[in-house]
Amino acid sequence: MKRDELAFSPTATRTQPAEPLISLAQASVHFGPVPALMNVHLQLHRGDRLALLGPNGSGKTTLLRLLHGLLPASAGERQLHPLAAEGRAPVGAMLFQHPFLLRLSVRRNVLLALWLRKVPKAQRAARCEQALQRVGLAALAKRPARDLSGGQQQRLAMARAWALQPDILFLDEPTASLDPSAKREVETLIDDFAQDGVTVVMSTHNLGQAKRLSNRVAYLEAGRLVVVLPTDQFFNDELPTEAAQFLKGELPWT
Repeated sequence: MKRDELAFSPTATRTQPAEPLISLAQASVHFGPVPALMNVHLQLHRGDRLALLGPNGSGKTTLLRLLHGLLPASAGERQLHPLAAEGRAPVGAMLFQHPFLLRLSVRRNVLLALWLRKVPKAQRAARCEQALQRVGLAALAKRPARDLSGGQQQRLAMARAWALQPDILFLDEPTASLDPSAKREVETLIDDFAQDGVTVVMSTHNLGQAKRLSNRVAYLEAGRLVVVLPTDQFFNDELPTEAAQFLKGELPWT
């Protein structure tokens, strides 16, 4: 199968237990009196491609932010596991549906991220150039970032994240507002990064995208983590009622 057919292989069986990166134990998040997540148990492993599915308001974005550490747990525990080979906590980077880009050039948006991450100055230019080459934007390095098309802006956001050399990439509806061509470009980059060893956690409403890009699927509803299964089992085996209704289109999005 050709590369442009998105010939992903996300359901390959692991030959040995993967290294844990993040664990949630009875983790809950409240916004004031309103519960957004309730008693979530979840472990993220190196090499995971985890797709988060569920209706609007089910807690997908909140779970992404909790896993990344942008939100604290109101109750329960979030634990980072040091990488066995390096003895450091895993590094995460997050992309949003509408990337936040500063009124600077494409190149300076990446360089600023490297500066904020305290990457040594001597390394920044090379890492920026490599990242822009990786996403096909090197020729646009001097162009104002906000003048790019939607797909190009999302690719710039991915370059900025990749330049930070993350262990985990958190993606919140990364292709929801893109046309089919731009969506395919971003999906291909996500797969490329995953094949390089970056762990991917992605919320999406696109069931085909979840099939193509994930090796596990987590289904959430009303702040509860209903089920987590390997992708092939989620789409082919018997599911809890809520998840089954969602797949059949009987459960409303909101």
